[in-house]
Amino acid sequence: MRARRSRAVSLLVTSVVLTGFLLPGALAQDEVPAPAPGTDVQAPAVVDLAQIPAEPPVQPAKPAARELFGADCDTEINGSQVVAFCHNAYPQTDLVRLHVECDRWWDVDGDGAAVAVGPAGRVELSGRCWKEVRSAWVSHQRQ
Repeated sequence: MRARRSRAVSLLVTSVVLTGFLLPGALAQDEVPAPAPGTDVQAPAVVDLAQIPAEPPVQPAKPAARELFGADCDTEINGSQVVAFCHNAYPQTDLVRLHVECDRWWDVDGDGAAVAVGPAGRVELSGRCWKEVRSAWVSHQRQ
């Protein structure tokens, strides 16, 4: 019982303090400065309530649920070496391909061959650059 009363008092004190901080700012906003001479002042926008539809517009039909597809791949970059471990948890075969983008302009980027990963299958893909690796990713394709 004591903790609740203390909490209520602290909430009350906090709200009073915050109101004290916000009140000067609210009062300062009420004063609207006059426009500078020579500037055009636009009239406020007028809305015709008759043009607002009574009901919201019809929402487009939601697309059909997508079929689950695609192996889950974890990519590891270690210096100039790239390794991707892929596991397919779905019933369709997935063709996975490792893509490696090298950091140096003269270093050739690599796109690996497509490897089929069957249902419940695992595969390890590897690639490399001569120097640093900028990025690496795995692409998926239905068979």
